[in-house]
Amino acid sequence: MPEHGYTSTVLWRDTLAARPDDPHAEQRERLRRSYLELRETASVLLAENARTMPQFTVHDISHVDALWETADLVCGHQAVLNPAEAYVLGCAFVLHDAAMGEAAYGTGVREMMGEARWRDLVSVTYYHRKGRWPEQEELDEPPAEIAETCRTTAIRETHAEQARRLVDQSWRSSTGKDIHLMDDVQLRDGYGPLIGDLAASHWWPVDRLAEEFGDPRGSLPWQPSEWTVEPLKLACVLRLADATQIDSRRAPTFLFALRDPQGDAYRHWRFQEHISRPVLDRDRVRYSSLRPFLPADAGSWWLALDYLRAVDRELKAVDALLHDHRRERLAARAVAGVDAPERFARHFRVQGWRPIDATVKVSDAPALVKSLGGEQLYGDQPAVAVRELIQNAQDAVLARQALQPGFTDGRIEVKLTRTDSSWCLEVRDNGLGMDEGTLIHGLLDFGKSGWSSAAVRNRLPGLADGGFTPSGRFGIGFFSVFLLGDDVELITRRYDAATQDARRLAFDGPSNRPLLTPLPAQGWVPEGTTVRVTLKKGANDVRGLLYYTEDDLLEQLVQQLVHENAVPIHIWEPGATEPTVLPRFSLASGTPEEVFDRLYPPAATEYWTAGEEKQRLQTREAFVTRATELLDEQGRRIGLASLWNDLYYQGPRFYAGNVTVNGFHAAQSHAFAGYLAGKASRASRDKADLVADQEQVRQWMRTQEQQLRRAGLLDDSLQLELAYTLYSAYQGLPDDVAFALTAEGLLRASDAVGWAEQREEVFMAFTGTSLAWDARPPKLYEYTSGVSLELPEDWVFVCSSYPDPPLAQVFPDVENRDPAYESARHHTQLSWQKLWWRQSSNLHGFFLRAVCRAWSCTMESLLAPVEARKWSDTGRIGDETIGPIPGYLLRRPGR
Repeated sequence: MPEHGYTSTVLWRDTLAARPDDPHAEQRERLRRSYLELRETASVLLAENARTMPQFTVHDISHVDALWETADLVCGHQAVLNPAEAYVLGCAFVLHDAAMGEAAYGTGVREMMGEARWRDLVSVTYYHRKGRWPEQEELDEPPAEIAETCRTTAIRETHAEQARRLVDQSWRSSTGKDIHLMDDVQLRDGYGPLIGDLAASHWWPVDRLAEEFGDPRGSLPWQPSEWTVEPLKLACVLRLADATQIDSRRAPTFLFALRDPQGDAYRHWRFQEHISRPVLDRDRVRYSSLRPFLPADAGSWWLALDYLRAVDRELKAVDALLHDHRRERLAARAVAGVDAPERFARHFRVQGWRPIDATVKVSDAPALVKSLGGEQLYGDQPAVAVRELIQNAQDAVLARQALQPGFTDGRIEVKLTRTDSSWCLEVRDNGLGMDEGTLIHGLLDFGKSGWSSAAVRNRLPGLADGGFTPSGRFGIGFFSVFLLGDDVELITRRYDAATQDARRLAFDGPSNRPLLTPLPAQGWVPEGTTVRVTLKKGANDVRGLLYYTEDDLLEQLVQQLVHENAVPIHIWEPGATEPTVLPRFSLASGTPEEVFDRLYPPAATEYWTAGEEKQRLQTREAFVTRATELLDEQGRRIGLASLWNDLYYQGPRFYAGNVTVNGFHAAQSHAFAGYLAGKASRASRDKADLVADQEQVRQWMRTQEQQLRRAGLLDDSLQLELAYTLYSAYQGLPDDVAFALTAEGLLRASDAVGWAEQREEVFMAFTGTSLAWDARPPKLYEYTSGVSLELPEDWVFVCSSYPDPPLAQVFPDVENRDPAYESARHHTQLSWQKLWWRQSSNLHGFFLRAVCRAWSCTMESLLAPVEARKWSDTGRIGDETIGPIPGYLLRRPGR
């Protein structure tokens, strides 16, 4: 729009422009002069904003002027404004985006937001960027890219509310005078609050407009009485004029080149650079592109469609609002051509490609929830639901403590009750609680964690500042409750809300819509949340809730699931008159004895004998002797464990290692005893990657090796069991560690070369239908009969005991393979190169390297003859009743 082109619009000419023989010329002139002064002063602020936020498309005075034009478009002949309304609307035009830069705030964005809200924003941004919540020092001093993202987000999210304040905000000049955007004090006092509200309203939900702007405002004393102001009409015009002002003037080509925006900002600039001015086609706003979108700009084309669909929703929502409130409807009511990509392509041409809407769609959301909220995701494991509910309850209590530091009586109650016909599980907390908005847009938004959403952050400022780090991540944990049953009831009251604000959410299965109701006024509802579910299967039935406990006790189930808790858990067995309390406990600070007792507690029933408890205490003593800490980069404990779980062999109890996620059970492993902290690798949280990196785990393994040696526990059996694990971690073996069996007995790493030097040929035997091995004691035996076998003189058997997860994931086999032969992975047949690439990372590869050193030969000269025999080598042990043993017959080259 050319300079002052707004004065040629119908809206300006009919309201604020000078006219001959005007009986209200003085009043009109005062409004016009005040607007022009505001426009001139604010243009400086708008230009300064553009300097500090260059990635945003144009929000300077040219955008303000263009809004007069789009207001003409959306109003048509339906909406008529008087001069006072045009003045108020024009001032709101000027101010609505005037806070889109730091200059409008007078202070830095961080200071404007306040430390609590700023830290909340940093926390959520860090989570979305890095996939984890920040440490305290990262909150205090976030990385530059996080801080810049937060600054941009903060300005975008707060600019509307800051625009409200700009009417009264002043700046001090060099001479000490206050500069206001609106100099006319009487107009500022009379219209300023309304102008500020209107400027802010373009960022509100549409439904709020009617709540805030219901009644007309009378004229000022010096104005004609008919110059009343209808705020709802002005709010709708402002909202739609701003929404529809999308064209190439917002992204001039040369300015686009100078600013060179990146990422999403680039796509916004790019699609707006293509757009011509909109026109009104009956009641449709029609946009078109100035030039076709090439394949490189496909992302911008789709962004244009998504953006204009949002504009279409705005137009329809405003039209519905005006219709429902019996107000004069505006002329523009929808956007043309956005209902389908094919139709949109008629207006926004493409060249060299064809738009096909392949976006993932969820056409039946309840069915998706039913599928992924229960057994399809978690399997037939009803105990998982208890874990998820307790975790959610703990998060709620910790969040309340973050917002209310004096609150120290947080608790969780887990209660199992039984009637003649049914069982019921109840999990209750006295934590944060939820308001209706959080229920609808947080809890029920399947797949989106409420804690990481802007809506929760804005409703509950101060969570990050209070030190709160949520456990929930995937936004689906609550829906695991349907593993237990379809009849689910949730009752909640936010901790700072009145009893009448409590809500009840009742489910009849995941695929049916829940019923949201207030609670009866006469009943008292405690703060916090209660989830109650009627079990579809008896707790003691096969695969029922208590199926995997030793004594069918809820306490045992909770202990299996919760290895550490920051909130006391009160556990009520059926018919109990008082609960069992699981006190607060931290795995990171507990003594080895305390950690063992928490992971492997004594049974809670009288059937637990003194002998069994003695066995458990002996195992605890062994654990305390052997376990060492796994530490992170700050020196904090993220594990306390003993390598290899030969403790598993001690007694009838199950001493499997535990991988925890936020202190809750995630997975078991025979690779260690104790616990290692993990992070969920999939939504069901039944598998987890370790928090520790490779080097941290490797360091822990070295301390374990030293601890085992000092205690005299690294015997031959444990060496054979650990050899593969140590080799994977160290990419080598300690000299004295046994890794294979021969006719002479154990073969140790330092002896492998010398053993091979003494031979002209070696048969490297493998397990199969005839041959197996055991480490306790070390021996070979015939698989079906169990008869012990002796190896012939030149035979070797490499004992590969592959590590269990999670160590197998920390040191994946493929990482240590010989990179010189990686191309062989693509061979379609098993060549010697492909076999060597596969075995170069394991103990067989270790032995083959030793043979090459002993015989001074290449790997090709060793393995190519085996390939020539089509990998068919076999040998025999003992009589004919024992079948052929597969292996590789290795001959010294040149013999």
